[in-house]
Amino acid sequence: MVRGVRTLSFALALTACSGSSPQATPAAGSSAPVGAGAPSGGASGTSQGGGSGTSAGAALAGAGATSTVGGGGAASPAGGGGAASPAGGGGAASLAGGGSGGQGMPAPGTELWQQKRATLLAIIGRPEVPLAATESPLPDDNGLTVADFSFASDEQTRITGTSFAPKKTGPLPAVIFLHGTGGSRQDGFGLLRTLAGKGFFAVAIDARYHGAGKGQDPYFNAIYQAYVSGVGHPFLYDTVWDVMRLLDYLGGRAEVDAKRIGLVGSSKGGMETYLTAAVEPRVAVAVPWIAVESFAWALDNDQWQARVGSIQGAFDQAAAHDGVPIDVAFVRKFYDRVVPGIYGELDGPAMVPAIAPRPLLAVNGDMDPRTPAGGLLLCEAAAKAAYAGNDDHFQLYREPNTAHAVTAEATTMTVDWFVRWLAP
Repeated sequence: MVRGVRTLSFALALTACSGSSPQATPAAGSSAPVGAGAPSGGASGTSQGGGSGTSAGAALAGAGATSTVGGGGAASPAGGGGAASPAGGGGAASLAGGGSGGQGMPAPGTELWQQKRATLLAIIGRPEVPLAATESPLPDDNGLTVADFSFASDEQTRITGTSFAPKKTGPLPAVIFLHGTGGSRQDGFGLLRTLAGKGFFAVAIDARYHGAGKGQDPYFNAIYQAYVSGVGHPFLYDTVWDVMRLLDYLGGRAEVDAKRIGLVGSSKGGMETYLTAAVEPRVAVAVPWIAVESFAWALDNDQWQARVGSIQGAFDQAAAHDGVPIDVAFVRKFYDRVVPGIYGELDGPAMVPAIAPRPLLAVNGDMDPRTPAGGLLLCEAAAKAAYAGNDDHFQLYREPNTAHAVTAEATTMTVDWFVRWLAP
């Protein structure tokens, strides 16, 4: 039974969530290598299923906060920034915007995260369904409580995950891990064990079209189908929706302190991390790994090739379908259909400031061609401006002599960042 449609009306109802901070180079398309004890950038899959249950989504803004938009149609984004409404029938929105990812100003009376949330939910909003969550206990892991879980993210998709938790009385702060292209939630288990040992309720989920042993092809094929049909957003945006639903699920767990939830992701998962944190104030602390970038800067400066290479299989199929070479014009067209707005109003320099003043640690390799330095510096400048007066809440760590990988030092910094700001 559909409970409502989480789109613009729901977004603008969230004024109770201020977003204030808590106290306190591999082969193209492959997962990124990670330092000792750190999870690699992987991915995960979804299973189909139904069931009945009660969603915790309404708890975000209080009773009655979830508004319904008739007919499931997408709402038009609010505020400045010039974003047009998405095309009907699930088509791509006209949010392309040129330049280097200019940041639109929020409408009067709204915060930047609310504007960005409205823009993104106008693209990906869909009917909310009961979570119909399940939990399956697993054997203890060196004194940690472990369980698999699943929940309904939308009418066709169930998300699967695993949690690690210490044997202590809650509610506990939580941390979510998102893997990279071609991997699975298992890629984060090393990090989850470390975090659980520090007192966190630590979880990882399988992204759509991913999972142990699935590889990259199902994901690439799904992206290609979205390009051809104009329906769905498997590249980045659907996972943002799934994390929003995961936050609904965690908010209903007695073991979890819903006001202390952190998010970390690698590569693909890192992009999903900063995109989610920018539109979701329930993410109290964010750590995107090897992901913060400006798509617009890369396109404008002929440094788009490495990012395209991370989903090369999807680009190859789309270009063959159109009978054209993969050049910058085609890449823009591809992005406009698959991830509308990603080099405009939803680009890195426009999204990262929306996370402020919540603590943000960005980790990037200083030699990573997928996140070229010119675009990264634009993101850093935008973040520093947004975090003025809260300078200690933002840090960019550029891993020395490192391409698309997460080092052991960066992993240690990540754990320390969560401990500092989420106080387990």
